[in-house]
Amino acid sequence: MKHGFIKVAAVTPEVKVADTVFNREQICLGIREAFLKGAKIIVFPELCLSGYTCGDLFLQERLLDACKEALAETAEFTAGKDALVFVGLPFELKGKLYNVAAAVWNGEVLCFIPKAFIPAYGEFYETRHFYPGNREAVMADFWGKKVPFGRNVLLKAEGMEGLLVGCEICEDIWMPDGPAVSHALAGATLLVNLSASDETVGKDAYRELLVKSASARMIAGYVYCSGGEGESTQDLVFGGHDIIAENGCILAQSKRFESRILYGDIDINKLRMERRRMNTFACVPDSSYLEIPFSLNTEETKIEREFPCMPFVPADKAKREERCNEILTIQSMGLKKRYVHTGCKKAVVGVSGGLDSTLALLVTARCFDMLEIPRENITAVTMPCFGTTDRTYANACQMARALGVTLKEVNIKEAVTVHFQDIGQSAEKHDVTYENAQARERTQVLMDIANQENALVVGTGDMSELALGWATYNGDHMSMYGVNAGVPKTLVRHLVKYYADTSENGELEKVLLDVLDTPVSPELLPPVDGAIAQKTEDLVGPYELHDFFLYYMLRCGFRPEKIYRIAKLSFAGQYEDDVILKWLKVFYKRFFSQQFKRSCLPDGPKVGSVALSPRGDLRMPSDACVRVWMEEIEKLR
Repeated sequence: MKHGFIKVAAVTPEVKVADTVFNREQICLGIREAFLKGAKIIVFPELCLSGYTCGDLFLQERLLDACKEALAETAEFTAGKDALVFVGLPFELKGKLYNVAAAVWNGEVLCFIPKAFIPAYGEFYETRHFYPGNREAVMADFWGKKVPFGRNVLLKAEGMEGLLVGCEICEDIWMPDGPAVSHALAGATLLVNLSASDETVGKDAYRELLVKSASARMIAGYVYCSGGEGESTQDLVFGGHDIIAENGCILAQSKRFESRILYGDIDINKLRMERRRMNTFACVPDSSYLEIPFSLNTEETKIEREFPCMPFVPADKAKREERCNEILTIQSMGLKKRYVHTGCKKAVVGVSGGLDSTLALLVTARCFDMLEIPRENITAVTMPCFGTTDRTYANACQMARALGVTLKEVNIKEAVTVHFQDIGQSAEKHDVTYENAQARERTQVLMDIANQENALVVGTGDMSELALGWATYNGDHMSMYGVNAGVPKTLVRHLVKYYADTSENGELEKVLLDVLDTPVSPELLPPVDGAIAQKTEDLVGPYELHDFFLYYMLRCGFRPEKIYRIAKLSFAGQYEDDVILKWLKVFYKRFFSQQFKRSCLPDGPKVGSVALSPRGDLRMPSDACVRVWMEEIEKLR
């Protein structure tokens, strides 16, 4: 449970209708297996002790007593096991029969939670046997012990901050205002559903949609466990469709008709962060709720869920292409609005032959096509200087020609050399002044050409550079509209590749593919034997690592220790642990120290769930201290 992870399990055992001894045996086998796997929350299907398809046998006193006996034996089996278990059974209270979930822990039955909505339509006729459950808990007798009975019951874990478990049963999730809604508003971070949902054509997709939606709307983990093999097939077939979701994402899903145990690692801390961030989600104390404590040993959960190496980039090719098209449209529409508002008809883009300026030029061309403004009105300016290589220079020129924009070359070597003389800077001293003077000269050229042409300077810097402050203040840091401000470096590459693949322009495709094959570099130091001498990732670190750190820090609110832990899992075999730690330190130091550059960021469109605009997502002081984060990182050695 360290870092907020808790392993949960949905167990669909084989059942025999009305055979409580066999069913209890199978349930206990499932508990043992899930417990040995490390599961702390174990969920079984609706009415699993009896079988869901008992029909009028539910009215038989012997079956009801046998279910109570089986529950008592199941509870006894959990003694000494560090897990909370939910099992389903029919239970009589004051002359009424209820479809309930029993919460069992360490040899005890902690409570009974009855089903709220009892279906009587289509193939369902539960109202023939069961009564809707009461909201506020009353006391029920279970073998001489008083046990809380009611829907408004939450189970609170001692030993894991923030874990509060709420329960509903099958039909409850299909309702617009099911118990899970009030559970979540009362503070529940994990919701479980004991179900017996039969299979009909297409129902599995709808069921998946329900669980995803419930977990998203409730900002919660959701464990859905459904009945499967062994239920009566007199009229229905049950597929054992189990689903584990977290805040709208399916973490794990079983194949139907294959009874098994499904595991998932729920991140409770991430859910708590999402609720803190989303201020419209208001958990308020509810006096109608009873919180029942149970304890779990604090230990490190073995993480089996995956954390993508590139969280900004969909792994699925079709989804990735759809995402790329959507982002290019957002970028182009953002720039289009600026042109409609200003009445401007021209653009100036500095092109270096690198990825970022390539993407900015492609977006500008797409915007001008939308506005039906000739592409000739886009001036692509190449500004060779000390570090420019033949390869990048040629690519910049060929790209401009292939796109049909106006190409303008301004060699800035002489201007920068004169500037060095003016300020007493040696041209042989390749320090930060040497580099930044070139970047600022290029920005001055672009701005002045824009004044001449009555044009807007379209910025090229991406979000990863902004996160690290890898931009020259009042140099490439500045523009009149930054189309790439919301796009991380790992995604820039895929956007350019998508444009190349869909351009239907052979010349453009060829040059774009060569740009993709070129090392990332600001080209501010002289080439060595004609090749790029200054490779950004050698200096500041791999962008795939920094984008990984950025996503899980800002989007998920993870602390450095947790980011390091999941990075080691995600990049195993690719980066050594000490390399990941080295660049994690660099990331935090630069992210905090470079906020002043983001505080005066030009306008630019947000395209994803992470953004750095000081007017939008990131309200961070420029002089915030990184100390407490670095102290934690230093302990990771």
